[in-house]
Amino acid sequence: MEHILVAGANGTTGKKIVRLLKNSQYFNPVAMVRKKEQIEQFKNEEIDTVLGDLENDVSHTTKGIDKVIFAAGSGGKNVVQVDQEGAKKLIAASKIHGISKFVMLSSMGADNPEEAEELKDYLKAKHNADEYLKSSELNYTIVRPGSLTNNKGTGHIDLQKKLNRSGSISRDDVAQTLVKSLHDDAPHHTTFEILEGSTLIGEALDNASRS
Repeated sequence: MEHILVAGANGTTGKKIVRLLKNSQYFNPVAMVRKKEQIEQFKNEEIDTVLGDLENDVSHTTKGIDKVIFAAGSGGKNVVQVDQEGAKKLIAASKIHGISKFVMLSSMGADNPEEAEELKDYLKAKHNADEYLKSSELNYTIVRPGSLTNNKGTGHIDLQKKLNRSGSISRDDVAQTLVKSLHDDAPHHTTFEILEGSTLIGEALDNASRS
């Protein structure tokens, strides 16, 4: 089984990702948490953890790891330190330890943050992190969802490199897309947007691999 580091494991989407990985026959999740008191909940579910604060040194967190999902976020408080520089630190650590894939949870609008009416600083930070990942020589997939909802997932999405429309998608379906992007037959060195839609997630990723 491949060891998957989940940055942002204690977040709403991060917890969903960890659960999917835990139930997978291919992956073993390693939950990256910022505080010691966050370890217990994962330990109770027999999930491995590593302490790592994206505002500090995280070079130790990728040791013994095969692939990474970056689903961390500052919630708008420290966008440069966490969403941008924290991501860059984890990408740099991933290079040192030979990570075979880095899956980045980004956001719609990160391709052109200057055009955004809202969350401009956040989207700039995501843009800079995405560009750093693209130039890192790591194998990557960058997933850019629309607005996240807590609705129950449908297992279906609309996926394109550029959707040219706004909309929303459930955290469930985003988590599934991120986990499925870890597979070796999923798209590599690619960036795409996702919204709720009518195509099965696996099928949408297969189509993206072929395009």
